[in-house]
Amino acid sequence: MKKIGIFVQDLYNEVELWVPYYRLLEEGYEVILIASGKTKHFKSKVGMPVEADLLSFECLDDDFDGIVIPGGYAPDKMRLDKSTLKIVKKAFDEGKVVAAICHAGWVLVSAGVIGGKKFTCYPSIKDDLIHAGGQYFDEEVVIDGNLITSRMPRDLPAFCREIVKALK
Repeated sequence: MKKIGIFVQDLYNEVELWVPYYRLLEEGYEVILIASGKTKHFKSKVGMPVEADLLSFECLDDDFDGIVIPGGYAPDKMRLDKSTLKIVKKAFDEGKVVAAICHAGWVLVSAGVIGGKKFTCYPSIKDDLIHAGGQYFDEEVVIDGNLITSRMPRDLPAFCREIVKALK
């Protein structure tokens, strides 16, 4: 059974977390919610609570088949957690699926994986990713090797479809 890690932190976007979560469960994957930080309890942008399964430092030696990074404002906090960045970098370097939507591009920058890659993201952070060496495309989903990126919630059908396709 394939194991997928989805990061969570305060101010996450509800649909960008839960839609991929349930879509991946539907495919029969083991889905682990990884707390980016030192607590397992978070609230979304509208106050929806979530409890993570594991703390990021507990997952450093885990072998994930894919990583999903939801957006919202959570990625601005996620990028400060060294364990989160190590997990993302390891998965990326090993050719595992790394999927980021909306503001999750900030985590890709801090993990050092966006340089030389094609990507999309929420328009307000595109300059950050361009300055980190990425090439921006205003499309619902952009795939560059094992990196899958999308702009916003309305792109979730394409985002999830490409994640599932890449994991098969």
